[in-house]
Amino acid sequence: MDRTTIYRMLNDGRLNGVKVGNQWRFFTSEVEDLLAGAHRLIDKNIPVDVNVLPLHCVQLIQDVFAEITAVTSVTTDKDGNPLTQISNSCDFCKLILGSEAGRQACIDSWRKLAEQKKTAPEFTICHAGLQCARARIEVGGEMIAILVAGQFYVQKPDPNDENEHLLALASKYDIDEGLLKQAAEQVSVFDDQKISRFAGWLERVARMLEQFSSERADLLCRLRQIAEMSVINP
Repeated sequence: MDRTTIYRMLNDGRLNGVKVGNQWRFFTSEVEDLLAGAHRLIDKNIPVDVNVLPLHCVQLIQDVFAEITAVTSVTTDKDGNPLTQISNSCDFCKLILGSEAGRQACIDSWRKLAEQKKTAPEFTICHAGLQCARARIEVGGEMIAILVAGQFYVQKPDPNDENEHLLALASKYDIDEGLLKQAAEQVSVFDDQKISRFAGWLERVARMLEQFSSERADLLCRLRQIAEMSVINP
């Protein structure tokens, strides 16, 4: 056979081999199967699930991103379940998350963010009344997780409306009303320019996480192929 044909068979999975230095080595059984017409295609699909996320790297990058942009951030799966520890959480969010019901409400909010149809980050108001957005993390064209960030106001809420809102939250999640009001006063206010800059950073960080995840998925795929090639049939 022509050398080009052999390379083509390697690329499309009809033939398995291991490169040692500058030479390709092939299992006798692989060659015999090929000649007998019993060749098979190796599954080269990238595994698409949250397991390809290098979570230790994701956590570090998320921590730095949250600190630089002065927001709260977390990475979740498609159902809103946190995959990382929450970074740079404000006191207001800590009080909400400290309640079991409040934490579940946050997870429900994150799930709704994951369900958004638009690809670009779309700001929305969470159950606690703060602004947040998400950026999709995709591998192989499929979303495997989202990077959520926000927890700020676009303008200071009306005092009367805010008071009623905080009373309702305190009652619903069994939180000390005074502590919740004090924490709400410390929530940041972002103007349009800062929101635009923040959205850009959110997208860039998500693309970075995608790159790491895709490379890890490709590595896992290659290791699986090597493992398959290493099986010696009796």
